[in-house]
Amino acid sequence: MHRAMSVTPDRLLDSLSPPQREAVTHTDGPLLILAGPGSGKTRVVTTRAAYLALTVTAPEHILAITFTNKAAREMRERTAALEVARGMTVCTFHALCARLLREYAGQIGIESGFSIVDREDRRKILKKAIEASGLSSDNWPPPVVEADISRAKNNMLTAGEFLALERNWRDRSVARIYECYESALAKLNGLDFDDLLMRVAIALRNSQGLRDELEERFRYVLIDEYQDTNAAQYTIARLLTARRENICATGDPDQSIYAWRGADISNILDFESDYPRARVVFLEQNYRSTRQILAAADTLISGNLRRKEKALWTQNEKGHAIRVAEYEEAADEARAVAEDVKRELLHGIRPEDIAVFYRVNSLSRTIEEALIQAGIKYQVARGVEFYNRKEIKDVLAYMRILANPADDVSLLRIINTPARGIGAASVSRLVVEADEIGIRLFEVLARDEVLERCGRAAEKLRQFRTLLAELAPALELAAPAALARVLSETGLGARYNGEADESEQANVDELINAAASFQREYPLATARDWLEYTALVSDVDGVKSEGGAVTLMTLHAAKGLEFSAVYVVGLEDGIIPLRRRDEETDIEEERRLCFVGITRAKRRLMLSRARYRVLRGVGQCTARSPFLDELPCDQVQWVEGGGGKGRRGEATPLGRLPDDVAEWGIGTLVRHPVRGLGRVVSLQRGAKRTHIGVEFQDGVSQSWVLEFAQLERVEFDDVG
Repeated sequence: MHRAMSVTPDRLLDSLSPPQREAVTHTDGPLLILAGPGSGKTRVVTTRAAYLALTVTAPEHILAITFTNKAAREMRERTAALEVARGMTVCTFHALCARLLREYAGQIGIESGFSIVDREDRRKILKKAIEASGLSSDNWPPPVVEADISRAKNNMLTAGEFLALERNWRDRSVARIYECYESALAKLNGLDFDDLLMRVAIALRNSQGLRDELEERFRYVLIDEYQDTNAAQYTIARLLTARRENICATGDPDQSIYAWRGADISNILDFESDYPRARVVFLEQNYRSTRQILAAADTLISGNLRRKEKALWTQNEKGHAIRVAEYEEAADEARAVAEDVKRELLHGIRPEDIAVFYRVNSLSRTIEEALIQAGIKYQVARGVEFYNRKEIKDVLAYMRILANPADDVSLLRIINTPARGIGAASVSRLVVEADEIGIRLFEVLARDEVLERCGRAAEKLRQFRTLLAELAPALELAAPAALARVLSETGLGARYNGEADESEQANVDELINAAASFQREYPLATARDWLEYTALVSDVDGVKSEGGAVTLMTLHAAKGLEFSAVYVVGLEDGIIPLRRRDEETDIEEERRLCFVGITRAKRRLMLSRARYRVLRGVGQCTARSPFLDELPCDQVQWVEGGGGKGRRGEATPLGRLPDDVAEWGIGTLVRHPVRGLGRVVSLQRGAKRTHIGVEFQDGVSQSWVLEFAQLERVEFDDVG
């Protein structure tokens, strides 16, 4: 096989460690690479893909699947630098499935021009499906039903199959909503994110011909982050490699953090059972973190039972001890983080090398306020949120309706945006006409006799129809050119340059930049391709590695990233680990999530908590995360964080309590107007507040800020 390449297999192996070289040079048969954090996993997977292309197959027969666009981009850039990228398929699972569904649409039974429905539109459609089922969205909240349907799709259960498995009245109701939801999607020619995976998995399961064709095309399959695969992704991986078994699964059970969206850690733990002749390679050397950070992370994760034992080690310097600080309130914690970040910046760390992690998005507000007060530039990793902004959705809706005329959601969004004199009454008439005739809303626009019944809006509707017809060819242009045409010819460009506020204009400018960036990465792509790309963004895609800003993000979004200095806030029981009233906490997954956060840090790591925090509008005392007590004493420095507790739960003196409760102590009987009789089990006087813990007669314990606790002291003689 002739290749005009300067790189050779031997050169690829230069500077690889023995385990890395073993993983790269294993060519045929199943391979499991168990890669600890910071072990050079991306380099190994990329080098392996290049090695295969140089030794045993052509690049076009290699499929490398990642879990984020960012990871896919990095892998493409690295393989391009190795001169082996041409023809190789490197993409996310969702991007691969979207591509296959369009290519084999007729065989699978869908229309190739389908829209990918985002979460916001999905919930709107779901709300209508709930109402169409004769149910109330007050009793059946769309986010809850969405999760039920998503789980069903991740397990490859159609609406009919879900109904057949129903176990109770609730399942029957969800199945009814599921059926109405699917009917609504079909009418829109739309698929949601879960459909992309489910439809391909079912198609592969049902068609031997499709399996044979794709396995012949993709003779070597490399899957990164295998621990995060769900049932549908697992099925796709198995069926694409059923005959040759040339599958390379790379991952780490200790970093499996997506069970809430269907990921099954068993897929990687049982790999050797699925493939008895599999080679297993351990990548245990960490090239990222200091010895102290790595040792603490290794000690923490050893508390889990469902894992593959690894001996993590590093030749890096010992480094600074992990700092753990406890603060009186969330605002104190945020100010301390901001002050510490400022010190790091003064010591020469670049802002983009600093990150603040949190378990839930609501914790970012106080951090943002403190950074603003300190004059520190920051970015929040919310790539999905950017594409959900109104001005962005308005622009993209024009392109979506051009790509998929059945997309009524997009059509209704833009029919009078910007305002063109088409009122709500005229739009309602069109919707009714479409339903009565049994055609799509877009097709109604072509019927002049219907438009005439809209009175003065008729001519405006015809002009709108003409506008869409004139814009249609733009989808085959490059993304920046198509976007420029849409902005210019629809009037949106003039609107955002004139009457829009600065933030809207800035967001549209950023969209233009995003289109240009996409075109540079994919020079031959069209606006149609870009439209699909925008539908598959994730939060991490919004992170800029340059630009002089500190990064704020959730622990989930931090997966796959690294920073010189990391701050993890909110290490409180109930937040890390997260505990929800209606769900059983998977403590091992929460510990894995904490492990992921810790191992993103290269040089400095600070963990913190607040003893009093307001969540969902309710102020409450907090308990320290149990994970803090699982860290090794010799790797952790407990620092004074604004009063309260010091090292390892050593309580500071209670201090002077207010006069009216000065005589209270541990064991004092108290009465609460709701919970009834209880006994004081803890009292702590902080710098600003007094915290009291009470155990009630029913065994339930609760804590408050004493000044607002509505407790009254009860003398023993009063208890009857």
